[in-house]
Amino acid sequence: MRYWHGHVVGGWGMGMMVFAMLLVLVILVLLAVALFRYISRSRQPNSPGRTAPGAGGAGPDGPRGWGQAGQGSQGVSPEQLLAERFARGEIDAEEYRHRVDTLRSANGPGGGD
Repeated sequence: MRYWHGHVVGGWGMGMMVFAMLLVLVILVLLAVALFRYISRSRQPNSPGRTAPGAGGAGPDGPRGWGQAGQGSQGVSPEQLLAERFARGEIDAEEYRHRVDTLRSANGPGGGD
């Protein structure tokens, strides 16, 4: 048996003290990680051509969607985006060729209605 300020602390008391100490340690570590992430995120400068999703920028939700001259906010053409997706393996060769043909057609995407 151990004594703590004149009181006898048994097995359960020691176990609860260890558990409480570990719990406080975990909470402190989580708070430190959250603070670090908050500080590092707030110090990152916003990219000049990027906006938040749905904020009316140059995305499908914004004013420069599919119908604008084939250029996104950062000067990347739809064909370049397709080539990147093909290179990453997100689409296969048949889908890549079909989409490129659609983009290069006279009507453009969705123009055959």
